[in-house]
Amino acid sequence: MNSENYLKDISEIKNLMNKSSRFISLSGLSGVLAGMYALIGAAYAYWLVANSSDGYLMLNGKVFQLIIFDLLLIGFLSISTAILLTTKKAKRNGERIWDATTKRLLINFLIPLVAGAIYIIIILNHQKYGQTGALMLIFYGLALINASKYTVGDIKYLGYTEVVLGLIAASLPGYGFWFWVLGFGVMHIIYGTLMYFKHDRK
Repeated sequence: MNSENYLKDISEIKNLMNKSSRFISLSGLSGVLAGMYALIGAAYAYWLVANSSDGYLMLNGKVFQLIIFDLLLIGFLSISTAILLTTKKAKRNGERIWDATTKRLLINFLIPLVAGAIYIIIILNHQKYGQTGALMLIFYGLALINASKYTVGDIKYLGYTEVVLGLIAASLPGYGFWFWVLGFGVMHIIYGTLMYFKHDRK
């Protein structure tokens, strides 16, 4: 009997330590919706380029500006949805949404992401468009891997996938758009669905 109680206490202590060191309320549904936003945004961007008079992107062109707005809108919707659904899940589970672990998660996620965004802006200013999709995938994947130690460990596998897709895209010029669709659209939907059934659904 004492042995059973001892094992139970050890299990409870382990769970408490895990909760205190990891942010575990990330919503799988937010990943699914982010993937859908990416697919819709990609379809719009493809339509813009296909129907432009030049047939290609120009740094100061209207089509380019619309695509930048499209990307920003996708990012805004994805982040807003993640915050909303994750906050709702945390409240439902009686967890704190903002603490030291959340801060560490955000810092570790944002460092590679911001560095990548700055680098992409620099190469776009030099009118080098070819590797943009690949770089977005690689830096986003690195951000996920870097932040994975502060949240559910499964997210690192999505990060590995994004990095691999980015490297393949870099080696296949002309296909970056389709790998972007696969990485930010399809993979988010697959990952979000798996996380929903594993962690969210009661």
